[in-house]
Amino acid sequence: MGTLPANFKWGTATSAYQIEGAVSEDGRTDSVWDTFCRVPGAIDNGEVGDPACDHYHRMPQDVALMREIGLDVYRFSLAWPRIQPGGSGPGNDRGLDFYDRLVDELLAAGIDPWPTLFHWDLPQELEDAGGWPNRDTAYRFADYAELAYRRLGDRVTTWTTLNEPSVVTTHGYLSGVHAPGRKSLADAAAAAHHQLLGHGLAGARMRELAAQAGNPFELAITLNLGPATPETDAAEDHEAVRRADGFNNRLYMDPLWHKRYPADVVEDLAAQGVTIPVQDGDLEIIGAPIDALGINFYFGMQLSGRAEDGSILDADGAPVSRHVLQGRPQTAMDWEIMPDEFAKLLSRVGREYPGVPLYVTENGAAFADKPDEKGYVHDVDRAGYIADHIAAVAVARKEGADLRGYFAWSLFDNFEWAYGYDKRFGIVRVDFDTQQRTLKHSAHWYSETIRRVRGR
Repeated sequence: MGTLPANFKWGTATSAYQIEGAVSEDGRTDSVWDTFCRVPGAIDNGEVGDPACDHYHRMPQDVALMREIGLDVYRFSLAWPRIQPGGSGPGNDRGLDFYDRLVDELLAAGIDPWPTLFHWDLPQELEDAGGWPNRDTAYRFADYAELAYRRLGDRVTTWTTLNEPSVVTTHGYLSGVHAPGRKSLADAAAAAHHQLLGHGLAGARMRELAAQAGNPFELAITLNLGPATPETDAAEDHEAVRRADGFNNRLYMDPLWHKRYPADVVEDLAAQGVTIPVQDGDLEIIGAPIDALGINFYFGMQLSGRAEDGSILDADGAPVSRHVLQGRPQTAMDWEIMPDEFAKLLSRVGREYPGVPLYVTENGAAFADKPDEKGYVHDVDRAGYIADHIAAVAVARKEGADLRGYFAWSLFDNFEWAYGYDKRFGIVRVDFDTQQRTLKHSAHWYSETIRRVRGR
């Protein structure tokens, strides 16, 4: 597996909408995902995010499982519509009380809480007012961050603002396959910018509060970054790779590091009549220093700039970018498994965007789990996937990337967005009929790996 230091951080990750349930309890209001789940055909099998894993009611036993596995850190998200119903106004004490209890339970178990402020569950009222394409949403996000920080900032020392803003941009506002289900390149470009602006505004607000209270913390953002490689050496294939890298990776990394958007991406958007709605001072806010970068990785892509019929433009006149499978083993999501590309990606980030510690904040795989009569899952394929990607982390560290932790996705089988409950990523099996939790083989393997690296 390679060498990792004894102080390397080990964790798992979840998100509020995927595990909490209790979507109508204790003052929580609808998010865009509650609304999206009611759209016929939007979610496989017509499934919804309630009760999910019923974590809202089973949190103490879930933390006990984390302790049994031996985690250092638990990365979870706060539900904006639970903390601030409707996305504006005062905080909801009953919602905040839940996260109070969660943080205290984690600390009592010796586990560091790493909350993420936004993991896709935008309050529906804010979407009705324009959503992330509306600049005001960035300011509402800073207000919400203040509510969360005022309640939890005395005990939480690492805060993440956003999880995977590019997925919200591309799936939520461009392709429409995720909530809120919109399909507009202009909306997508505005959503990307305003999420980053919200990150910067929230970070500044929280740092001001931290200075006043004497509670310093580390600020992070989590991006899903993916490598793309050309199918051939043809110019159009290299162009497809450049566009994908620009819109999925550099559109977020460059403003955070360099306080500018990539010129080629700006030109690509302009060619389609779209402008990123940057106002004076925005990029200074976005590019304020952060203390850590979370990287989520599941797969990379090989791209062709030609359609199967040989054309280089699609029906809308846009350049073709076609995903071409490489014949590698695949997960249940039909994602090819490529830990070697993961190592290259991590090394690239460490080389091209230096100066900030890196954490792998999500990495994992769905497989067609088959439990035995006792509910146990002998998921050697998942354990092998995680082992290979941890080895890639060690390779990237050897090449100079400042990687300090790995978080398996996910702790639990959960509500997998548009796939409903069919795709299982957990190292802990959840029987959704009974809510029984069972540690899988991968959880036991992960636990032993953690102990071995720690030297215990």
